[in-house]
Amino acid sequence: MPKLWNETIDKHRAAVRDAALDAMAKLVAEHGLVALTMSQIAEQAGIGRATLYKYFPDAHTVLTAWHEREITAHLDQLAAVVDPADPAVVRLQAVLQTYAHIQRHRAGHHGSELATLLHRGEHVERAQRRLRDFIQHLLAEAAQAGDLRDDVPADELAGYCLHALTAASTVTGQEAVHRLVAVTLDGLRPAPPAHQQR
Repeated sequence: MPKLWNETIDKHRAAVRDAALDAMAKLVAEHGLVALTMSQIAEQAGIGRATLYKYFPDAHTVLTAWHEREITAHLDQLAAVVDPADPAVVRLQAVLQTYAHIQRHRAGHHGSELATLLHRGEHVERAQRRLRDFIQHLLAEAAQAGDLRDDVPADELAGYCLHALTAASTVTGQEAVHRLVAVTLDGLRPAPPAHQQR
């Protein structure tokens, strides 16, 4: 097949896929998961049902693909806030701040039914490993520079950060998110020398 033809087909596939995923997101936001059908997705996306079935066997597969796209976008967003020229502790703070804002934003868009359904599966596990490794690396680098505590393994501290910042899904306002990140970072600081603790 000529290269131009392949590129056209690939663009068409990507456009159909994106339209279906965007339609899914809109339908779930408006109506929840109750009785979500392929017909509704196709109509919302402006494509035929037969075309939709070429790409996805059922509504759950569309939902999973949409969720995977969302997670990838969030991971890309976290990577984008990091300036390699900054010290590790500054990069970590930027990542934690962004992660907390993502948690807050997601809470307003995903009901508990949707969250329960979506947070299973290999794509979620892969994303969680990638996120945890990313934060763990920043923590280890900042500890090595003397900016963070080194008496607790970086993998444990990464878990602490991620669990602590899920609380951002329950707070209201940007200031509350900033306070939560500040408290989380305070827990990562090196303990003062024994003579200063008295």
